[in-house]
Amino acid sequence: MLKSVKKRLPIPGVLDVLDELNPFKVKRQRIMNFNPATSVASRKPAETSKITVFDYSGNGCTEETLVSLEEVFAFRDKPTSTWINVDGIRKDDVHAICQHYMIHPLIEEDILSIGQRAKMDDIGERLFCQLPMMYFNSEASTIDLEQVSIVMGKNFVISFQEDPTRDVFDPVRDKLKIPGSRIRNGTMDFLCYSLLDLIVDSYFSVLDKLGERIELMEDLVQHYPNTRTLARINFLRRQVFLFKRGIAPVRDLVNGFLKSDSNLLEDNVTKYYKDVYDHIIQCNDLADNYRDMILNVQEMYHTQLNLKMNEIMKVLAVVTTLLSPLTLIAGIYGMNFHNMPELATRNGYFYTLGGMGILLVLMILIFRKRGWF
Repeated sequence: MLKSVKKRLPIPGVLDVLDELNPFKVKRQRIMNFNPATSVASRKPAETSKITVFDYSGNGCTEETLVSLEEVFAFRDKPTSTWINVDGIRKDDVHAICQHYMIHPLIEEDILSIGQRAKMDDIGERLFCQLPMMYFNSEASTIDLEQVSIVMGKNFVISFQEDPTRDVFDPVRDKLKIPGSRIRNGTMDFLCYSLLDLIVDSYFSVLDKLGERIELMEDLVQHYPNTRTLARINFLRRQVFLFKRGIAPVRDLVNGFLKSDSNLLEDNVTKYYKDVYDHIIQCNDLADNYRDMILNVQEMYHTQLNLKMNEIMKVLAVVTTLLSPLTLIAGIYGMNFHNMPELATRNGYFYTLGGMGILLVLMILIFRKRGWF
């Protein structure tokens, strides 16, 4: 019995080969925008790295671009406030900075990881937040995401960026150079708020670009409801969903600052974080509206396609109806019976064609009067 069963078993690997050769098989790969914090090795070190330091107080501000990493260590014990911005993430550099500034290893892993969900952590005497910085690529009509990590201590803020060529922090740099500015005379939590506020405000510029593309899609659907337009709609829908998925956790991040009991956060700065919270709520609402709009555009496309198909079917139905009686007459006189009196008529051929033409014109006039075409 066992031998008979074994004989019926397929040759190992045959089903796999047939499955690969199946032309109707659709291969799908689901890419998750999340990696655990332990996947440090998956990040490639940045080709270029740039460290910029703003050391400031109410009396003055100095901006330095450091040549060596060791120069960063001297700013830890200074009585002034320091903002250290690291453009381009390298594992050795991040490890050295975290070791010197006594940043928890879990935070270090989050900084080195990729595809992290926006979050906020309060570990020891350090506040840490991580969120996406977004840019709209006008040439490709895509959204570029850059992961930004911010670590706040008593007298320093360290920000880590992936892309050394662009960011949205120029307004903060300009205000630090202005004597008497709120950032320059404020504490570290106000500087952290300023960085978060600029990142959140940059989301609105991306939303404006997405809104323009959605309006363009509405015009294209009305005039060109074809497969190319559908592909553009699906592509834009993915960009809107990507944007929504990126900014949704930022609300919990800002809420974490509002609920934190850390000594690094002063009560008079909390109202500024509430303002950022209001902005991210508004941004989420707009993203939801745009998501509904792009779904409506997709439904509009299918509606336009159905209307176009109905028009085609209407024309074909009218043509078929017009030709039906003519086909009937031609079929009757094409039966080739010997006892058909009309076949012996001298001008029967012309009479039949004339009658068919008159019938066709009458049907066209009747259909036209009824508004069928």
